[in-house]
Amino acid sequence: MAIRHRADTVLEAEKARVKSPPMFKVMLLNDDYTPMDFVVIVILQFFSLSREKATQIMLKVHREGAGVCGVYPRDVAATKVDQVMAFAHQHQHPLRCVMEEN
Repeated sequence: MAIRHRADTVLEAEKARVKSPPMFKVMLLNDDYTPMDFVVIVILQFFSLSREKATQIMLKVHREGAGVCGVYPRDVAATKVDQVMAFAHQHQHPLRCVMEEN
């Protein structure tokens, strides 16, 4: 939108550039005690993924030591980590969930 003050001067509105917030990966870490079925349940319940995708992530956690369940803004990622950790603790499993900048 241009605004004319004089016949020879034109002012244009400056567009603000908004930087997107940093994103964080939420990952589950492998341990020797948490059952694989429980890991799948956690992924289904807290990350709303299909059973097939949840199973793939669980196997990645089991084989490689960690698996990414999703990428979120900082607040959402922190909430997911807290929810997963509380759920695992409630069910007496040592499953660990962490976040790291993407």
